[in-house]
Amino acid sequence: MGGINRILIANRGEIACRIARSCRALGITSIAVCSEADQQALHVRSCDEHRLVGPARAQHSYLNVERILEAARETSADAVHPGYGFMAENAGFAEAVIDSGMIWIGPAPASIREMGDKARARSIARDAGVPILPGSDRLTGDAALDGLADWAQGVGFPVLVKASAGGGGIGMKRVDRGSELQAAVQSTQGLARSNFGDDTVFLEKFIPRARHVEVQVLGLGGGRAVHLFERECSIQRRYQKIIEEAPSPAVTESVRQRMTQAAVALAESQDYIGAGTVEFILDDETGEFYFLEMNTRIQVEHPVTEMVTGEDLVAHQIRVAAGEPPGLVQQDLRCDGHAIELRLYAEDPFNNFMPQPGTLTTFDLPLADSSIRLDAGYEQGSVIPPYYDPLIAKLIVAGADRQEAIEKAVAALRGARIEGIRTNVPFLLNVLSHRAFRSGETLTSFIPDHEAELLRAE
Repeated sequence: MGGINRILIANRGEIACRIARSCRALGITSIAVCSEADQQALHVRSCDEHRLVGPARAQHSYLNVERILEAARETSADAVHPGYGFMAENAGFAEAVIDSGMIWIGPAPASIREMGDKARARSIARDAGVPILPGSDRLTGDAALDGLADWAQGVGFPVLVKASAGGGGIGMKRVDRGSELQAAVQSTQGLARSNFGDDTVFLEKFIPRARHVEVQVLGLGGGRAVHLFERECSIQRRYQKIIEEAPSPAVTESVRQRMTQAAVALAESQDYIGAGTVEFILDDETGEFYFLEMNTRIQVEHPVTEMVTGEDLVAHQIRVAAGEPPGLVQQDLRCDGHAIELRLYAEDPFNNFMPQPGTLTTFDLPLADSSIRLDAGYEQGSVIPPYYDPLIAKLIVAGADRQEAIEKAVAALRGARIEGIRTNVPFLLNVLSHRAFRSGETLTSFIPDHEAELLRAE
């Protein structure tokens, strides 16, 4: 396919297994990389070949650019797919892959770099006509505190302090009054410096009754892009998504049209290539939406979009990278029914969600039919190591409507047998059963608002 016959997957776990599945369907050889802790992992056995790239800790293996490039050369890979996380949004890694003569399955390094700078991305979005929240300029070092109190007072509290180079909510702080501002800025700067090597921050107006809604886009080249509708990802714990669904229970057709058009306009303004996600904050009181950020990779929650559209987003990524973009026409794309994704974690929700590494002595989650999908990174007998994100698998269910999808999800979780470690399944069941979730009141504050009920053991 366009010179792509062998893909090295620069990742692990369920996303590596997921990419390998699309490779197999396309007749492409998949090559896994693994750390010493993952030599018997499911993603290694799901691929056609594999290479050991280093010790257990990610910085010495999955984040080791030179060793991964060496593995790609050793296996004669034509292309590299980064998945999500690790180096998926590392423009330097993308450039290194391209400079090595291989195909990068993702957007151009310039797009990764510009969208990865959250303050710069705001400016680009504004220029593309996308609504943005009131925000400050980029602030670095001691100068970050100059004039901030006046700015925050002008737009009104609460405000968010955010790392410009950040992601995953790292360092993000809500500030409700001027007396808290200095400490919040300094805290965010410190976390940004240690996590991203860049202490640049900015402030943004905080919307108290908000939903996190994102639009899946696919850049086809030549300044063309299409959207594959929206997902809602408001059920979050410490800014990390736990449950996602498509479509959003709160988005009207009018808002959908404006939001998806804005997302496509941003992608086309950047001549964006491949899969990307434009994230928005939706004000639940006014119905207005505002640009949050753009993720330049496949998302963890992409399966809910696949379930309602019938499209294979990973296969589309590969085709676009190979110079053979899929013949997608916007008016032909459809969103049918409703899908919900549940992230199954090896963690103890009743002990501050502490990770639970160990052996999955039993892992049985019956799949009744094609409306229930399991994207797993582990299987029965697998050892979940302590070095990485504790995501075990993603359960994705589809129904004719939201209520049916919820009932199917509850039934699937109740029928699951997972033993050997603690998981967040009881917590997920409490969320799905909650009256506010069932009625579609899925604000980003859902978990803190209902924490006492959600952390009630059955």
